[in-house]
Amino acid sequence: MSGTEIFSMTIMQGFAGMSLFSVLLLMALGLAIIFGQMGVINMAHGEFMALGAYTVYILSLGADQYGLVQSYFPFALVVAFGVTFIAGYALEVGLIRHLYRRPLDTLLATWGVSLIMQQIFRQVFGAREVSPILPDWITGSIAITDGIEIPASGVFVLALSGLATALVALMLYRSSWGLTVRATMQNRVIAGATGINTARVDRMSFAFGCGLAGVAGAAFTTIGSTGPTSGQLYIVDTFLTVVFGGAASLFGTLASAFTIGQAQSALEFFMTGSMAKVITLVTVVVILMMRPEGLFHIKVRR
Repeated sequence: MSGTEIFSMTIMQGFAGMSLFSVLLLMALGLAIIFGQMGVINMAHGEFMALGAYTVYILSLGADQYGLVQSYFPFALVVAFGVTFIAGYALEVGLIRHLYRRPLDTLLATWGVSLIMQQIFRQVFGAREVSPILPDWITGSIAITDGIEIPASGVFVLALSGLATALVALMLYRSSWGLTVRATMQNRVIAGATGINTARVDRMSFAFGCGLAGVAGAAFTTIGSTGPTSGQLYIVDTFLTVVFGGAASLFGTLASAFTIGQAQSALEFFMTGSMAKVITLVTVVVILMMRPEGLFHIKVRR
């Protein structure tokens, strides 16, 4: 194998890692708010990703019927966020708000919610995986050189994750809502004493995190098919990304998603996907044993 071929394969494999990084980042952004900011262990986060993906699938069928396949996808992203935001809001009001400061109960309850959502997906969409009808500008590949081609869907997902990260950072650090979220995270009692409605902050934060999972699901449809258990394939990696990066650290989430995505993609080139995931998991666990606060830890007062 020539040096040029090795270089081309390295570049394309690295971009495959960037695609995994993009999906992990979109998922982890929502979980970083729910888990990092609120301390809620939401085991149904992956099912909100699947809900966003199924939303895009339904909209693609309607777009195909009315000849709007080439233009519906940006609208589908907004709808996927809206549907999962509303579902997350309802879950917080109906269940999560009764379980704050009870992490084990929250874990078990949201795990039960995930199983219920999976069964609903099976009843409505069937057990087989489905894929939406995508516009032409997402499918295909982009030729960089004669030997290097990268998928257009990967470029789109990477751009979407970058835009989502910038918007989340803007909202958390340059808006009044972000100020109330950070104040509640740092000291809930004092935040409440200053007039901040901490219950409303929790509700909106949880719903917003679920909405970001829906956007991750919409992005996922461009690189893979969706089934009832698709969300479970990413939930462990997503929790790992948030914990490894450091709870409540946006930059840590970004760095962690990039590290795990690239490491797993590189290992998959030399061994099976399962073994690559095991090695990545063990490595991260060993690092966390030495640095349990994660890569970038933010000190808060409880």
